[in-house]
Amino acid sequence: MIPYIEIDNVTKRWGDQILFENISFNIAKGQKVAIIAKNGAGKSTLLNAIAGKTDLDEGVIKINKDVKVGYLSQVPELNQELTVLEQATASDNPIAALIREYEMAIASNDTEKMESLMEEMNLKNAWDFELRFKQVLSELKINHFDQKVSQLSGGQQKRVALAQILINEPDMLILDEPTNHLDLNMIEWLEIYLTKTNCTLLMVTHDRYFLDRVCNEIVEIEDNTTYRYKGNYSYYLQKRDERIAIQTAEIEKAKNLYRTELDWLRRMPKARGHKAKYRVDAAHELKKKASQTIKEDKLELQFDSARLGNKIIEVEHLSKSFGDITILDDFSYKFSKFEKIGIVGKNGTGKSTFLNMITGNIPMDSGTIDVGQTIKFGYYTQKGMSFKEEDRVIDIIKNIAEVIDLGNGRKWTASQFLTYFLFPPETQYTYVSKLSGGEKRRLYLCTVLMQNPNFLILDEPTNDLDIMTLNVLEAYLSDFQGCVIVVSHDRYFMDKIVDHLFVFEGEGKIKDFPGNYTHFRQWLKEEEKEKKALEKKKQVKEEPQKEKPQKIKRSYHEQKEFDKLPEEIEKLEIEKKEIEEKLNDPSLSTDKIVELSTRHAEVGNLLDEKELRWLELSEKQ
Repeated sequence: MIPYIEIDNVTKRWGDQILFENISFNIAKGQKVAIIAKNGAGKSTLLNAIAGKTDLDEGVIKINKDVKVGYLSQVPELNQELTVLEQATASDNPIAALIREYEMAIASNDTEKMESLMEEMNLKNAWDFELRFKQVLSELKINHFDQKVSQLSGGQQKRVALAQILINEPDMLILDEPTNHLDLNMIEWLEIYLTKTNCTLLMVTHDRYFLDRVCNEIVEIEDNTTYRYKGNYSYYLQKRDERIAIQTAEIEKAKNLYRTELDWLRRMPKARGHKAKYRVDAAHELKKKASQTIKEDKLELQFDSARLGNKIIEVEHLSKSFGDITILDDFSYKFSKFEKIGIVGKNGTGKSTFLNMITGNIPMDSGTIDVGQTIKFGYYTQKGMSFKEEDRVIDIIKNIAEVIDLGNGRKWTASQFLTYFLFPPETQYTYVSKLSGGEKRRLYLCTVLMQNPNFLILDEPTNDLDIMTLNVLEAYLSDFQGCVIVVSHDRYFMDKIVDHLFVFEGEGKIKDFPGNYTHFRQWLKEEEKEKKALEKKKQVKEEPQKEKPQKIKRSYHEQKEFDKLPEEIEKLEIEKKEIEEKLNDPSLSTDKIVELSTRHAEVGNLLDEKELRWLELSEKQ
């Protein structure tokens, strides 16, 4: 395999803190690799170093000089004064530079320059390049090419930065949290694009479905040791558990052997000590191995939420508009105890506005929101984190409460609480400025949960959190004795937590869908297929019958196929009905629901194919 990147014993410190030390691994052509590590382990710093954006303290990173690299940082640096088209073509690509020059000649009406540039563009097939980058922008739902970058939302700017990289068709892509700020449709588009492309890939992401479907290798960094797994995320989880089990067994074995050797060392006569030096040395090596620990930081969130009364929240005839844009139109809903709702919809359909109306931050145009007396909100928002960089971690918690009441008579000091949230005593006096993005998010989550809410509203809670923290947050929310509303682009997270969805369809319409995100996407696909099948049948029926051509005779094999089709269609219809009946069983596990939903879609596709084939053959004699 052709080596693209070689990372050899690299180390990076931030003041006294070691982000990573003596890390080594290689990336070769065609590999699609994801890096997994805890928050604060320097994942983004490592990607920045590979991209040449930051220096290392020690070690070497070698990049094949013939390899063209495209790098998407977590927060892309764009020129806010440029238009979308100018930013998308603002690269070192010579054809992009030629197109920019041509656009400037048009703007200044320099006909002589336009003619000479047009000749050059013809020679270099620059017109194809221009068409290609406009297609990429359109695929990413960026259609106003003259719009200023400064007028775009965070998600739109991320898409422009992504388009700028993809347009140049690099040999290797380095992506740092590429799914952050993208809506679900865009994430699925990018997922399909990266799955199909031959481009080599190195990325950091918390999106586990994305990892599962795009990557074929995982590099885990733990305690300055790298572990490589040649498979996707599901394979990594299985093999990681096996690795930990083996390491634990080896440590236990070393401990038992060391006890035996220690007993021997104590009983050995001093005069014979020099004769068994090799055994003494071996005992010291055993001691090192026996002293190892497998660090499995586990954040088990078990806080008692405030008591919920019978009345939760009752929304009646809620309407809201901004000018000509309708956000909500006569929406009514009565929240029940312990329900967990996911909110999905395109950007601009009113998801955040709805949350802010429920919590009283934005007034409604009409309707009522009646909040029960026992309701205590916990509102986690993307913009709610307002720590001062010069604050220390422990002071942020102490400013809210010196002692945290966990319920059932349990109380913790601020320091105990932080330790529980994976901030050990040595980091509690660290300044906020030295925390990673994920560590800041975890600290913010602390400040929300420590107030024991019974109605949690989480707006994009998964951004910047590491996978380990996400796993335990999911476990906490599954057992949470209160109500939850989640807005998230993390499909895996949504599937694990929610029991139904509010689908914001635009123009004030909200659909209440009974199921998680995967069920919803499957339903949409089935709806689309049924619609297409109906259109095809309608088209067949509406074909002009004025001139009836002589029917072509069926071949022997076609006749046999035609005779079997009714029976095959009947069997598929029975299977489809049986699956639908099984899906109505409330005791089904999530895995079984996904399995049945997948088979339901397959049966639906087969039915469409068989029915269309029957129609085709029925036209013959």
